[in-house]
Amino acid sequence: MSNQAYLSIWLKDFPEESTLERFGDFLATVPFSAKQPGFTHLEIRAVDSTETPVFEQDLRSMPLDAPSIVELAKDYLHSDSSYAVRAHWDLWVFEGDPPRWQQSPQPVELLSNGEDYDDGFWKENGHFEVNFGFEHLFTGHGGLLGIRQIARPAPQSAEEANFLESMSKPPNLQIYQEKTRENIKSLFAWVRRIEDAWPVERLRLWSEGEENFEARLEEILAAR
Repeated sequence: MSNQAYLSIWLKDFPEESTLERFGDFLATVPFSAKQPGFTHLEIRAVDSTETPVFEQDLRSMPLDAPSIVELAKDYLHSDSSYAVRAHWDLWVFEGDPPRWQQSPQPVELLSNGEDYDDGFWKENGHFEVNFGFEHLFTGHGGLLGIRQIARPAPQSAEEANFLESMSKPPNLQIYQEKTRENIKSLFAWVRRIEDAWPVERLRLWSEGEENFEARLEEILAAR
Protein backbone atom coordinates (compact mmCIF):
# COMPACT_ATOMS: atom_id res chain seq x y z
CA MET A 1 0.00 0.00 0.00
CA SER A 2 1.30 3.47 -0.88
CA ASN A 3 2.33 5.76 1.97
CA GLN A 4 -0.17 8.36 3.14
CA ALA A 5 0.27 11.99 4.24
CA TYR A 6 -1.40 13.41 7.36
CA LEU A 7 -2.03 16.47 9.50
CA SER A 8 -2.63 16.17 13.26
CA ILE A 9 -4.17 19.14 15.07
CA TRP A 10 -4.32 19.87 18.80
CA LEU A 11 -6.58 22.64 20.10
CA LYS A 12 -5.97 24.79 23.18
CA ASP A 13 -9.24 23.51 24.63
CA PHE A 14 -11.82 21.02 23.38
CA PRO A 15 -14.89 20.89 25.67
CA GLU A 16 -17.51 18.26 24.86
CA GLU A 17 -20.27 20.81 24.31
CA SER A 18 -18.20 22.49 21.56
CA THR A 19 -17.18 19.28 19.77
CA LEU A 20 -19.65 19.39 16.92
CA GLU A 21 -19.40 23.16 16.47
CA ARG A 22 -15.66 22.87 16.01
CA PHE A 23 -16.04 19.78 13.87
CA GLY A 24 -18.29 21.83 11.60
CA ASP A 25 -15.69 24.61 11.43
CA PHE A 26 -13.08 21.99 10.58
CA LEU A 27 -15.19 20.50 7.78
CA ALA A 28 -15.90 23.96 6.38
CA THR A 29 -12.20 24.32 5.51
CA VAL A 30 -12.26 21.44 2.99
CA PRO A 31 -11.45 22.54 -0.59
CA PHE A 32 -13.91 20.22 -2.33
CA SER A 33 -13.21 18.81 -5.76
CA ALA A 34 -15.00 20.77 -8.48
CA LYS A 35 -16.23 17.50 -9.99
CA GLN A 36 -17.09 15.69 -6.73
CA PRO A 37 -18.10 18.26 -4.08
CA GLY A 38 -19.53 17.38 -0.69
CA PHE A 39 -18.96 14.75 1.98
CA THR A 40 -19.60 11.22 0.77
CA HIS A 41 -19.42 9.18 3.99
CA LEU A 42 -19.91 9.65 7.74
CA GLU A 43 -18.88 7.18 10.42
CA ILE A 44 -19.20 7.62 14.18
CA ARG A 45 -17.55 5.32 16.70
CA ALA A 46 -17.85 5.24 20.49
CA VAL A 47 -15.39 4.08 23.16
CA ASP A 48 -12.57 2.83 20.87
CA SER A 49 -11.66 1.77 17.34
CA THR A 50 -12.51 -1.90 17.94
CA GLU A 51 -16.20 -1.13 18.46
CA THR A 52 -18.74 -1.37 15.68
CA PRO A 53 -19.74 2.13 14.47
CA VAL A 54 -22.78 3.52 16.26
CA PHE A 55 -23.67 5.37 13.07
CA GLU A 56 -22.55 4.95 9.47
CA GLN A 57 -23.98 6.52 6.34
CA ASP A 58 -22.94 6.23 2.68
CA LEU A 59 -23.64 9.65 1.19
CA ARG A 60 -22.28 9.19 -2.33
CA SER A 61 -25.74 9.43 -3.89
CA MET A 62 -26.36 12.76 -2.15
CA PRO A 63 -23.16 14.35 -0.77
CA LEU A 64 -23.64 16.76 2.14
CA ASP A 65 -22.09 20.03 3.26
CA ALA A 66 -20.56 20.68 6.69
CA PRO A 67 -23.76 21.87 8.49
CA SER A 68 -25.65 18.81 7.24
CA ILE A 69 -22.94 16.49 8.58
CA VAL A 70 -23.14 18.19 11.97
CA GLU A 71 -26.92 17.79 11.93
CA LEU A 72 -26.56 14.04 11.28
CA ALA A 73 -24.06 13.69 14.13
CA LYS A 74 -25.88 15.77 16.77
CA ASP A 75 -27.50 12.77 18.48
CA TYR A 76 -24.06 11.22 19.05
CA LEU A 77 -22.38 14.06 20.93
CA HIS A 78 -20.15 12.40 23.53
CA SER A 79 -16.56 12.94 24.64
CA ASP A 80 -15.80 9.24 24.01
CA SER A 81 -16.76 9.43 20.31
CA SER A 82 -14.81 9.73 17.08
CA TYR A 83 -16.29 11.21 13.91
CA ALA A 84 -14.90 10.47 10.44
CA VAL A 85 -15.94 11.83 7.07
CA ARG A 86 -14.72 11.31 3.52
CA ALA A 87 -14.62 13.69 0.59
CA HIS A 88 -12.52 14.50 -2.49
CA TRP A 89 -10.21 17.38 -3.40
CA ASP A 90 -8.48 18.16 -6.67
CA LEU A 91 -4.77 17.45 -7.11
CA TRP A 92 -2.50 17.15 -10.11
CA VAL A 93 -1.90 13.52 -11.09
CA PHE A 94 -0.13 11.85 -13.99
CA GLU A 95 -2.55 9.20 -15.17
CA GLY A 96 -4.60 7.89 -18.05
CA ASP A 97 -3.79 5.90 -21.17
CA PRO A 98 -1.61 7.39 -22.43
CA PRO A 99 -0.75 9.11 -19.12
CA ARG A 100 -1.05 12.89 -18.96
CA TRP A 101 -1.21 15.58 -16.30
CA GLN A 102 -4.71 16.42 -15.10
CA GLN A 103 -6.42 17.75 -12.01
CA SER A 104 -8.35 14.79 -10.66
CA PRO A 105 -10.55 14.20 -7.58
CA GLN A 106 -8.50 12.48 -4.87
CA PRO A 107 -9.91 10.96 -1.65
CA VAL A 108 -9.41 12.72 1.65
CA GLU A 109 -10.54 11.73 5.16
CA LEU A 110 -11.13 13.95 8.19
CA LEU A 111 -11.47 12.79 11.79
CA SER A 112 -12.43 14.33 15.12
CA ASN A 113 -11.36 12.52 18.30
CA GLY A 114 -13.14 13.17 21.60
CA GLU A 115 -10.84 13.40 24.61
CA ASP A 116 -12.29 10.26 26.20
CA TYR A 117 -12.18 8.22 22.99
CA ASP A 118 -9.87 5.19 22.87
CA ASP A 119 -7.96 5.94 26.10
CA GLY A 120 -7.00 9.45 25.08
CA PHE A 121 -6.14 8.67 21.46
CA TRP A 122 -6.09 12.42 20.79
CA LYS A 123 -2.97 12.96 22.90
CA GLU A 124 -0.75 11.30 20.30
CA ASN A 125 -2.89 11.86 17.20
CA GLY A 126 -4.62 15.18 17.73
CA HIS A 127 -8.15 16.39 18.35
CA PHE A 128 -8.51 16.52 14.57
CA GLU A 129 -6.77 14.67 11.76
CA VAL A 130 -6.60 14.96 7.99
CA ASN A 131 -5.50 12.13 5.73
CA PHE A 132 -4.49 14.06 2.60
CA GLY A 133 -4.03 10.94 0.47
CA PHE A 134 -0.99 9.52 -1.26
CA GLU A 135 2.33 10.91 -0.02
CA HIS A 136 3.89 10.78 -3.50
CA LEU A 137 1.42 13.41 -4.75
CA PHE A 138 3.41 15.89 -2.63
CA THR A 139 6.91 14.39 -2.56
CA GLY A 140 7.15 12.69 -5.94
CA HIS A 141 8.33 9.22 -6.84
CA GLY A 142 11.81 7.80 -6.49
CA GLY A 143 13.50 10.84 -4.94
CA LEU A 144 13.29 12.73 -8.24
CA LEU A 145 12.28 16.08 -6.75
CA GLY A 146 13.94 18.53 -4.40
CA ILE A 147 17.51 19.55 -3.70
CA ARG A 148 18.80 16.43 -1.97
CA GLN A 149 20.10 13.49 -3.92
CA ILE A 150 18.11 10.54 -2.59
CA ALA A 151 19.11 6.94 -3.27
CA ARG A 152 16.69 5.62 -5.86
CA PRO A 153 15.60 2.00 -5.53
CA ALA A 154 15.20 -0.12 -8.64
CA PRO A 155 11.76 0.20 -10.25
CA GLN A 156 9.28 -2.38 -8.99
CA SER A 157 7.19 -2.59 -12.15
CA ALA A 158 7.31 -1.90 -15.87
CA GLU A 159 4.94 1.04 -15.30
CA GLU A 160 7.33 2.57 -12.77
CA ALA A 161 10.31 1.95 -15.05
CA ASN A 162 8.54 3.74 -17.91
CA PHE A 163 7.68 6.64 -15.64
CA LEU A 164 11.28 7.05 -14.48
CA GLU A 165 12.49 6.84 -18.05
CA SER A 166 10.06 9.58 -19.03
CA MET A 167 11.24 11.77 -16.14
CA SER A 168 14.87 11.41 -17.24
CA LYS A 169 14.01 14.01 -19.91
CA PRO A 170 14.46 17.54 -18.47
CA PRO A 171 11.21 19.02 -19.89
CA ASN A 172 9.16 16.19 -18.39
CA LEU A 173 10.90 16.50 -15.03
CA GLN A 174 10.30 20.25 -15.03
CA ILE A 175 6.56 19.73 -15.51
CA TYR A 176 6.62 17.10 -12.75
CA GLN A 177 8.23 19.59 -10.39
CA GLU A 178 5.71 22.28 -11.27
CA LYS A 179 2.65 20.08 -10.81
CA THR A 180 3.94 18.66 -7.52
CA ARG A 181 4.62 22.19 -6.25
CA GLU A 182 1.02 23.09 -7.09
CA ASN A 183 -0.14 20.16 -4.96
CA ILE A 184 2.08 21.27 -2.09
CA LYS A 185 0.73 24.81 -2.32
CA SER A 186 -2.81 23.45 -2.17
CA LEU A 187 -1.93 21.45 0.94
CA PHE A 188 -0.29 24.42 2.68
CA ALA A 189 -3.24 26.69 1.79
CA TRP A 190 -5.60 24.19 3.41
CA VAL A 191 -3.43 24.02 6.54
CA ARG A 192 -3.55 27.82 6.79
CA ARG A 193 -7.35 27.76 6.61
CA ILE A 194 -7.40 25.22 9.43
CA GLU A 195 -5.11 27.40 11.56
CA ASP A 196 -7.51 30.31 11.04
CA ALA A 197 -10.61 28.26 11.91
CA TRP A 198 -10.13 28.03 15.69
CA PRO A 199 -7.56 28.25 18.55
CA VAL A 200 -4.90 25.77 17.44
CA GLU A 201 -2.27 24.85 20.02
CA ARG A 202 -0.04 22.96 17.58
CA LEU A 203 -0.01 21.17 14.24
CA ARG A 204 2.05 18.28 12.91
CA LEU A 205 2.43 17.50 9.22
CA TRP A 206 3.71 13.98 8.78
CA SER A 207 3.73 10.99 6.48
CA GLU A 208 4.40 7.28 6.60
CA GLY A 209 7.48 7.44 4.38
CA GLU A 210 9.28 10.68 5.27
CA GLU A 211 11.23 11.31 8.46
CA ASN A 212 10.38 15.02 8.22
CA PHE A 213 7.50 15.42 5.79
CA GLU A 214 7.09 19.18 6.21
CA ALA A 215 10.80 19.82 5.62
CA ARG A 216 10.65 17.67 2.49
CA LEU A 217 7.76 19.74 1.13
CA GLU A 218 9.61 22.98 1.83
CA GLU A 219 12.66 21.61 0.05
CA ILE A 220 10.70 20.70 -3.07
CA LEU A 221 9.13 24.18 -3.12
CA ALA A 222 12.58 25.76 -2.84
CA ALA A 223 14.25 23.64 -5.54
CA ARG A 224 14.76 25.19 -8.98
